[in-house]
Amino acid sequence: MKRRYLPLSVTLLLVLASFSAQALTTLYISPAGKDAWSGQVPLPNAEGTDGPLATLVGARTKVREIKASDGLRDGGIRVELAPGVYRLTEPFTLEAEDSGTPENPVVYAASTKGQAVFSGGVAVDTFSPVTDAAVLDRLDAAARANVVQADLKALGITDFGSPAGGGMELYFRGKPMTLARWPNEGFATIQSIVVDDGHQIHGIKGSKTGLFTYEGDRPARWVGEQDGWLHGYWFWDWSDERQKIAEIDLEKSQLRLEEPYHTYGYRPKQWYYAYNMLSEIDQPGEWYVDREAGILYFWPPEATQPGDISVSIVSNLVAVKNAAHITLHGLVFELSRGCMLQVEGGAGVRVAACTFRSGGGDAVSVSGERAHIVFGCDIYQMGGGGISLSGGNRETLTPAGHTAENNHIYDYGRWYRMYRSGISVHGVGNRVAHNHIHNAPHMGIGFGGNDHIIEFNELHHVCLESNDAGAMYCGRNWTMRGNVVRHNYLHEILGFREKGCVGVYLDDMFSSADIIGNVFYKVTRAAFIGGGRDCSVVNNIFVDCNPALHVDARALGWAHYHADMWIEEGNTKGTLSDIRYKEPPYSERYPKLVGILEDEPKAPKGNLIARNICVGGRWDGMEPLAKEYLTLENNLVEEDPHFVDQARRDFRLKDDSPAFDMGFESIPMDRIGLYEHPDRAR
Repeated sequence: MKRRYLPLSVTLLLVLASFSAQALTTLYISPAGKDAWSGQVPLPNAEGTDGPLATLVGARTKVREIKASDGLRDGGIRVELAPGVYRLTEPFTLEAEDSGTPENPVVYAASTKGQAVFSGGVAVDTFSPVTDAAVLDRLDAAARANVVQADLKALGITDFGSPAGGGMELYFRGKPMTLARWPNEGFATIQSIVVDDGHQIHGIKGSKTGLFTYEGDRPARWVGEQDGWLHGYWFWDWSDERQKIAEIDLEKSQLRLEEPYHTYGYRPKQWYYAYNMLSEIDQPGEWYVDREAGILYFWPPEATQPGDISVSIVSNLVAVKNAAHITLHGLVFELSRGCMLQVEGGAGVRVAACTFRSGGGDAVSVSGERAHIVFGCDIYQMGGGGISLSGGNRETLTPAGHTAENNHIYDYGRWYRMYRSGISVHGVGNRVAHNHIHNAPHMGIGFGGNDHIIEFNELHHVCLESNDAGAMYCGRNWTMRGNVVRHNYLHEILGFREKGCVGVYLDDMFSSADIIGNVFYKVTRAAFIGGGRDCSVVNNIFVDCNPALHVDARALGWAHYHADMWIEEGNTKGTLSDIRYKEPPYSERYPKLVGILEDEPKAPKGNLIARNICVGGRWDGMEPLAKEYLTLENNLVEEDPHFVDQARRDFRLKDDSPAFDMGFESIPMDRIGLYEHPDRAR
């Protein structure tokens, strides 16, 4: 659902930024530059005495000198980066003294959008054939003639990080390669637990001890590996963990893991794969590093040229701390181990038309203060999540006003599979709009806090590796209220192995959220109220959803212990005791919260289900006990709503739709998703 619509607020913001970018003071950076030069001309002069700067640090120094001597002139300062790769050996930091003003920002921009690259990687071009007989013997027969090796310590690389996460990764022509694993796709499964210690959760039996049996003989080749690991979903499909192999018993077909064991324990038929073993390099694209010797082994997918192969060495690339009115425009961030860009504190930092790709952690983290914006960026091949927004004061309900808009986020969660969202939003008063999020093992958008707006986003093919998961997810707090999820398009979200998941998941009594005017197509449990109160599911379209609606009364049953903890008098960890919910601003903003303890607090009261359309699939997934508390009215179920063209997924309504007689309001579908704008990465 593409559109050509531009909100007025964003138009004004981008026009202002575009005007400000026409700085009277311009500095130039180039791979051909020198920090001893003035940086006031884009190319070296014929005499070699002046030209562009060479580094970001050199440019930052010049900016500070200009501000100290002349102040910010009209239009601010523009630092323009020529095409090329700018390799960072430590994070580049901008602080309060590097700030601009609303009228005169400091702008770091690529001269050609997408051509100035900040890299946290180092090229490795010193590969040679493997000749060590002991290594060749460990390699898979098919790999012996194809695997090459490089001495990383000879290149000065000695910090490889842990196989558990946050360590070095290898990239071929910018694409992340696979740390050697088995099976190459999918998972093996636990056959049986060995220690029957009586452990169970919700009646499901397991074991607290990481000792279990396996099927087949594959682990025989792992004997002698010094650093073998398993990545598993050991008890729940939403709680994965990487754990080191402690012992392999071939006679008993048993694997023992190192302690500490997984928090939830282990149970049969749960899934895992093995990784980080030399013996499992058995196909092109796989690699392994011997951390003691510092030797990298790799099976290249194609014939290599200098610069094709890189490893990540820097954790974070850029940090903006307590700075204001700084713009990063048209830049590329790649090959970091951790979060690529961190914005902490300050105000009015703008990240626009940037590309974040091929990193081991998250792309952008925004926290604190006010009015930061991430606009028009492309984010993909990330080991963690995409954008995190956090800010505002929950005690005073002061909004932060951060925005993530018009971003394309996909193929994320490569390494951190669970709870790394395409976009996560926390705090108070932030906005997530017009983003396109897809292809991920877990959540698309995660949120918590108060008064957030999540609108005009398109999500699909998320929750690919979990069933108890939501494309949009929040949970477990009665005081986090006032959130609005409206005018989004969620489609083809069916869970792990298509066994079902959730569309908008209000988990464990999350309350006072409005799910309004969304379109759900082929989404299981599309709108989900997990025992919460004062929520609304209004004016949505459900097509081939099974079921469209789920509402339960879990706090009156199996989940009562959550509510018991929240309402226990004097409990400092409760969701009520840490908020003065009976006093302003809470009592004024959320009057229904004030008397909650005197109004059947565990009951799912105050929920409204009205003016929805449901076609195909199944409408009713409501628990009978919860249904007693619901208000259901004017829903059009299993009656032809007169779509413009359902076969082509055109779910607009014709003028003669019977839904209009029931009070249904047209959904602005042409405004959902990405829109064209000069400040998009591509």
